[in-house]
Amino acid sequence: MCGILAVLGVADVSLAKRARIIELSRRLRHRGPDWSGLHCHQDCYLAHQRLAIVDPTSGDQPLYNEDKSIVVTVNGEIYNHEELKAKLTNHQFQTGSDCEVIAHLYEEYGEEFMDMLDGMFSFVLLDTRDKTFIAARDAIGICPLYMGWGLDGSVWFSSEMKALSDDCERFITFPPGHLYSSKTGALRRWYNPPWFSESIPSTPYNALLLREMFEKSVIKRLMSDVPFGVLLSGGLDSSLVASVASRHLEETKGASPWGNKLHTFCIGLKGSPDLKAAREVADYLNTVHHEFHFTVQEGIDALEEVIYHIETYDVTTIRASTPMFLMSRKIKSLGVKMVLSGEGSDEIFGGYLYFHKAPNKKEFHEETCRKIKALHLYDCLRANKATSAWGVEARVPFLDKSFINVAMDIDPEWKMIRRDLGRIEKWVIRNAFDDEKRPYLPKHILYRQKEQFSDGVGYSWIDGLKDHASQHVSDSMMMNACFVYPENTPTTKEGYYYRMIFEKVFPKVSRGKVNCPWRSKCGMQHRQSC
Repeated sequence: MCGILAVLGVADVSLAKRARIIELSRRLRHRGPDWSGLHCHQDCYLAHQRLAIVDPTSGDQPLYNEDKSIVVTVNGEIYNHEELKAKLTNHQFQTGSDCEVIAHLYEEYGEEFMDMLDGMFSFVLLDTRDKTFIAARDAIGICPLYMGWGLDGSVWFSSEMKALSDDCERFITFPPGHLYSSKTGALRRWYNPPWFSESIPSTPYNALLLREMFEKSVIKRLMSDVPFGVLLSGGLDSSLVASVASRHLEETKGASPWGNKLHTFCIGLKGSPDLKAAREVADYLNTVHHEFHFTVQEGIDALEEVIYHIETYDVTTIRASTPMFLMSRKIKSLGVKMVLSGEGSDEIFGGYLYFHKAPNKKEFHEETCRKIKALHLYDCLRANKATSAWGVEARVPFLDKSFINVAMDIDPEWKMIRRDLGRIEKWVIRNAFDDEKRPYLPKHILYRQKEQFSDGVGYSWIDGLKDHASQHVSDSMMMNACFVYPENTPTTKEGYYYRMIFEKVFPKVSRGKVNCPWRSKCGMQHRQSC
């Protein structure tokens, strides 16, 4: 993942302002430690911190069209860039970067090219010919983006809150699947898939099509010029990602910078469920497996740093982000810059245990739609920022646009948990990969019940966090919590403790600007203990 910062329409164009923007951009350097870039045009600044994964030698940013009248700073990956380049026959490309295509697409189609992009991204593009600009975020919100406003009338965009919170009067989370145009001064949603309306689909379940679409999604995300691997917890989702990736590398014989053997990574407390399950899957797939351990105390010691990087005080997000943050540091030490991860499956297929309580397919489907729409606040945020803290990029095959379209077009009756028919949660994806002739996974892994990541790394992890918080938050502090924190008042000592840390590392962020825990329609709280 890279880090982007754009400041447009500032009143002060002095050298001091330029230095300030460079200083703020440095706050994002953990996301892109390989190179820094800055383009200045009158009162507009586009800054970039690069993590070099595709075309490491010539893909430095910002990127331009042929005459440099169009400038773009991008965080993300455009998986279909070669296909798009083939359509732009009248354009000359200066680099091998997958992101350069955005500048040329704008030159060719104006603002009407967003649906053509297949990837994860957030970007800001400046057209110096009329000094207009656009900013956009990918369909699901895999790549983070924030938008802010200065007192001088300037508009700001940043990959992380920390680069604009001190200098903006107000800022928001840039909504996924949206585009901002300075021509209209407004946001508009460019991503309008059929499932977004939450109307109930009726397409029959096609196991082979679902499998094919997921395999394509995994394979396109292996686009890399640097070593990569898969985060493997041993649960269904990460195991499927690892199985498809491993099979592809084996068949292509050495297409990876590390050869034709997949590298997999897992972390946990010693003796944790994930470590055991991941080792079993890795042995079955014959991957080069890396197993990391951490202690409860090491996790507690990292909490302040974790909250600084993930920029939230949501309890479940912090619980799950901390092991991922520690693992990412280990992964980076091995020279790995990119990993595939299994986020998104539970939202698409209704994998959380409370989906057992869905009374009918209509409410089941509507809940999955709402869960996908909220991913950018929680699991996408965690996967992106916990890995980017150490300059590692996480890619999520389950959140491929085409795959989601197929998966969300299935009649939700097939996704319902039906014990009488032998269907457990996520049966449709389990069954799609249940191949007797050439198994993707052992049966007991394929049908393993879900563990929450924060549980799977070791059951004593959460107990340790609660005990630690209890030592720092008194009963009287809890009694007055609604006065100290009137917005999103913490209801547990653990939540109160994280809130204190958040206020410490972001003292200038006014209350009420941070995303709050999201509750499902049926009254079940997905974010436990928040």
